[in-house]
Amino acid sequence: MKRTRISLLLLVVFVSTVVASGRQAASTGSAPADAVYARPGQLVDAGGFRLNLYCIGSGSPTVVFDSGWEDWAPAWSKVQPEIAKWTRACSYDRAGAGFSEPGPMPRTSVRIADELHTALHNAGIDAPYILAAAAFGGDNMRVFAARYMPEVAGLVMIDADPDEFEPKAKAEERRRGELRIIAELRECRNAAAEHKPLPMLPSHPGELRSTCAQQFFRGLPEAEWSPELNAKLLKIAQTKVAMYDAYMSEMEQTPTDETYMQQHRRSFGARPIRVLTSGNHGVGHLETKPADTPEQMKYEKEITLAQARWLGLSSNAKQIFARHSSEYIQFDEPETVINAIREVYEQSRKPVVTHCD
Repeated sequence: MKRTRISLLLLVVFVSTVVASGRQAASTGSAPADAVYARPGQLVDAGGFRLNLYCIGSGSPTVVFDSGWEDWAPAWSKVQPEIAKWTRACSYDRAGAGFSEPGPMPRTSVRIADELHTALHNAGIDAPYILAAAAFGGDNMRVFAARYMPEVAGLVMIDADPDEFEPKAKAEERRRGELRIIAELRECRNAAAEHKPLPMLPSHPGELRSTCAQQFFRGLPEAEWSPELNAKLLKIAQTKVAMYDAYMSEMEQTPTDETYMQQHRRSFGARPIRVLTSGNHGVGHLETKPADTPEQMKYEKEITLAQARWLGLSSNAKQIFARHSSEYIQFDEPETVINAIREVYEQSRKPVVTHCD
């Protein structure tokens, strides 16, 4: 699960990069390809409120993306259009985030999965679905599969959070860190609600301080995106109180989510599963990767082994290593994500062979 704070020094570099890309787009007289995520897509009823969906392409199974904590649909800007070249691909903003309306509290993975399921059906996006998820989104998609397995064609986990497999002591340490983050988010939320300048986040070793609005995704502005998209995302981060409420609740509910996943572990049978592992879990940019201390190396090994435990959910499962990537594999090695999804897509379409006596 994303926990890193990005330094302002790196943000200066990112600003210069996105400005340069914006000039290039202007010179060609065309809008940047990621501009679609700077405005609402299709607002669909999810049970008394509306979720924002971006569905492009055609074909079946449909690939459905869910994003990490403090992320929303633009996290898939480099991958979704490529998938849409050969099947339908849908990303969305969870309730309260991006352009979606706020949903009921608390924000458990069960509630999130049920809302997504309702929205897909109301939008006419029929099963089967290939579920693709990063970081915290993996919790929601595993719960979705547990509740709607007949509608699931396969699963792709993109450096997803294996928190349900953590040792008790490690889980307690992580929980203490989450409580600190929730307190920080509450200060950000209150400032946004009062239309005040957003406060600075606490500093961390080796990083300059950043504002509340810069904490989303792996730091805003993001060098992979156009100035147009970055500007819209920063505006949302500065003003959308419901988003802060949603993310606080999502983090508060992680113990409940983990218990549910432990109690509802369900076999995928022969449905294909691909587990993508970066070896840099919790690292947003390779430039900010912590030193390879024994403690850090032990942590990454534990994450890698924990993610490997998902292989036991299917007779057709594989762990794929992204050797030159941060935890945002969809940015650093998008082809690795695209190829894994393509493999799951092709294998999910093979006829099931039955043997008769």
